[in-house]
Amino acid sequence: MIPFNKPTLVGKELQYLTEAIHQGSFCGNGPFTKRCQALLEQALGVSRILLTTSCTDALEMAALLLDVRDGDEVIVPSFTFVSTPNAFVLHGATPVFADIRRDTLNIDEAQLPRLMTSRTKAIVPVHYGGVACEMDAILEVASRHGVAVVEDNAHGPFGTYKGAPLGTIGGLGALSFHDTKNFTCGEGGALLVNDPEYAGRAEIVWEKGTNRSSFLRGEVGKYTWMDVGSSHLPSDLLAAFLYAQLEARVEIQSRRRTLWVRYQDGLAEWASEHEIALPVVPSYCEPAYHLFFLLLPTAEARRDLAAHLKKKGIQSAVHYPPLHLSAMGRRFGGADGDCPVTESVSERLLRLPFSTGMTDAEQDMVIREVNAFALRQAEVNRG
Repeated sequence: MIPFNKPTLVGKELQYLTEAIHQGSFCGNGPFTKRCQALLEQALGVSRILLTTSCTDALEMAALLLDVRDGDEVIVPSFTFVSTPNAFVLHGATPVFADIRRDTLNIDEAQLPRLMTSRTKAIVPVHYGGVACEMDAILEVASRHGVAVVEDNAHGPFGTYKGAPLGTIGGLGALSFHDTKNFTCGEGGALLVNDPEYAGRAEIVWEKGTNRSSFLRGEVGKYTWMDVGSSHLPSDLLAAFLYAQLEARVEIQSRRRTLWVRYQDGLAEWASEHEIALPVVPSYCEPAYHLFFLLLPTAEARRDLAAHLKKKGIQSAVHYPPLHLSAMGRRFGGADGDCPVTESVSERLLRLPFSTGMTDAEQDMVIREVNAFALRQAEVNRG
């Protein structure tokens, strides 16, 4: 079986876990937490980054920092994971679902002006597959209306938009270190605090609403409850595992880029011949090489290809169903036809196996079987 995803050890995970165990404290904000945060701050050029238990957790912190409350609206793409709207719905906001572009499958920035209202609190672009949204246009609309931009960059650590790292462009950004992501500790995330307005309060929210971090640095004589907050810190054991992954970020991204390009090169000819779309990357973007998908002509073609791959021992995966048509989405007014591109893409998109530890031989088999399926389908159609 060629798995859709397999977490990959890159070298020092067990060494650092052992160090973390011997240091005698497993709780959050320990030595490895600080090392991860410092590495990310330096690599991404952000003055304050806080590790969290998940990307969901980071988005929930963003909602707290923005003081999201009943009556607010937050614009999100319908083509995303439920955490994107959930983080704000938890605090009383209403999600306003935007459709996606046909090329990058990112939020359609052209729709934003008509979706803005006096109740809009934030726009939450999602960099699908680690390919950047059109951030200049999004920031322009947000600035004109005085609303925040929170980047959901679960897919895109170290991807860039016009040279700027994804997650660092809006006022706040969120990363994921989930089991399926480029860099993993099983479950984990990070909040990028790009706007100095949020810097001081973010640390307090992160530490359960207290100034404990200031106390530990010797800045205050005791710590106390200062603000609303929660327990957002991951264990230092998770941070130790993650630190090994982040240290190897150049090697990891290089390998993933190689795999991505091999898929692109190996499938481009038949994709063109059979009107199958492959990922689109604008020239001014460097993707994070998080995933590789095929956009089949029909839902039936996707079903048949997935079944063919399964028979050959190859796991594939679909992706997001339209959130505006989910049970919760309909409660917020979502209806058929609201986001036609999302509705079409979600029925036709198939993700191929993709992970750092994938071998060339495994990928060659996937490419071979996809091409074989397409040729057979073409012969059937001609018949």
